[in-house]
Amino acid sequence: MTGTIEIPVTKVLNSRLKETPFENIPFGKYFTDHMLEADYENGEWKNVEIKPYQPLLLSPATAALHYGQAIFEGIKAYKNPAGESFIFRPYDNYQRFNKSAERLQMPAVPEDIFMEGMRQLIALDSSWIPNKPDHALYIRPFMFSSDEVIGVKPSDNYKFLILLSPTGPYYAAPMKIYVEEEYVRAAPGGVGFAKAAGNYAAAMLATAEARKQGYDQVLWMDANEHKYVQEIGTMNVFFVIGDTAITPDLSEGTILNGVTRSTAITVLKEMGLKVEERPLSIEEITDAYKKGTLKEAFGTGTAATISMIRELRYKDFVMNFDTDTWQYCPKLKDIVTDIREGRAADTHGWMFKV
Repeated sequence: MTGTIEIPVTKVLNSRLKETPFENIPFGKYFTDHMLEADYENGEWKNVEIKPYQPLLLSPATAALHYGQAIFEGIKAYKNPAGESFIFRPYDNYQRFNKSAERLQMPAVPEDIFMEGMRQLIALDSSWIPNKPDHALYIRPFMFSSDEVIGVKPSDNYKFLILLSPTGPYYAAPMKIYVEEEYVRAAPGGVGFAKAAGNYAAAMLATAEARKQGYDQVLWMDANEHKYVQEIGTMNVFFVIGDTAITPDLSEGTILNGVTRSTAITVLKEMGLKVEERPLSIEEITDAYKKGTLKEAFGTGTAATISMIRELRYKDFVMNFDTDTWQYCPKLKDIVTDIREGRAADTHGWMFKV
């Protein structure tokens, strides 16, 4: 930590906590009582405050609405059995946030505003962290250009905010995934590695078409040949072939350097499984399935955590998996969940105490 920061706090008069349903709580629908807000003006960050969750007043000419300078992160906080609050690997998200900012020509957010601001905000709203299995407090830091000018250039002014949202499981059951061949998510030299808002907007049509066919998400392919798998719309992807877990590598900058992806790689190796980060073709996946060596397929992400894939469709070839017989993905999820929820030792320093 680069030092503490004095952040003014305005508390709500009446909490909405008792009015919020925590049974079957959907992702991203309910928000806690408070939020953090900061402004970048005249080359410096100012007006940092924690205040009641409320609408923003924006000019119709706000630059982000026209030119898409907007980035975000997804982080989660948990409570251990003693009731203490912890954030999972927030420094990794902080570093990735500023890499996204650099790619979109936005100012870096100082560590004290991001980290200490998040810590103080969660400490204030810690009672919103669900104390239930597979539940967490989702943390959404985001930044957008706030110039009130229409013109294609980086803004001079920006807003940074952090919202908190209690959430349950993102996917309640193993997923059905459609391999996307027509549309493209990212290309080398683009912004695929960044948590840029526009990446998700561009993915919506392909995802909607897949859902019409009964699938939960799409698995993107490379932009040049539509030969190599990239990532799923909401998560990175892993395939266990033989005794090896394979996940697409990050070398071309077309997929997100997922924090849960990194966590899974570490834990899988500790479980004794060989892990490879390399280009992986859809042909290698289908061949392994036909030979019976494709054992498991799963996604990893902050919102989705670790989610099993029960069906994968490529063209007219459908691969079905009996997830009840799997050994690696369920064990991986149990280990990571136990660390996050304080039932297992955190030997990697992943948990940041609030």
